Amino acid sequence: MDTAFLISAFVTLFVVIDPIGLTPVFIALTPGLTAQQRRAIAIRATVIAAGLLFLFAFLGEQVLGFIGISMPAFRIAGGILLFLTALDMLFERRTKRREDQADVEDVPDPSVFPIAIPLIAGPGAIASIILLAGQAEGPVGMASVLGVMVAVLIIVFLLFLSAPLIERALGKTGIVVVTRLLGMLLAALSVQFVLDGIRGFGLALGG
Repeated sequence: MDTAFLISAFVTLFVVIDPIGLTPVFIALTPGLTAQQRRAIAIRATVIAAGLLFLFAFLGEQVLGFIGISMPAFRIAGGILLFLTALDMLFERRTKRREDQADVEDVPDPSVFPIAIPLIAGPGAIASIILLAGQAEGPVGMASVLGVMVAVLIIVFLLFLSAPLIERALGKTGIVVVTRLLGMLLAALSVQFVLDGIRGFGLALGG
């Protein structure tokens, strides 16, 4: 399996899911809970998100084929979606939307909604896993993509457990800076998805 592809897959999923940006939201959604209660919520949320992403990794392309959507077309659409997500990150709209969800969803167990869906396994993550699974070559390639996905979710889980420490270490300004840097990376990756989709239609690109 191409190492460059694995690195690109990891960066894509890491930036889209944005574990660092999720940590203050996780704290806001679990106020006053003990470390054991927060750990239980983190486990449930990551397991549910993993199950959903596994489902789309294996069945996403078949579903697209069933409704008549080609992978090149989905790569272009997914790239545009990821680019819009990158704009949200660059202009802090994504953070504000997450904070609004944290404020309005006053539920005792937020592990399923909104943490697992849509904060971890949101539209961007689902689109990314379908795109990456479509680019994987054979069972080894698919296993590699799933391994990268699991690695990112493990990072999410570990950051959830250490969320208070991360928030204190980075501070609000630090989280904003990291989020904007990740947004710039995601913008570049999203453009690459669009270019790959155009090539998939057999259109030559200069360069």
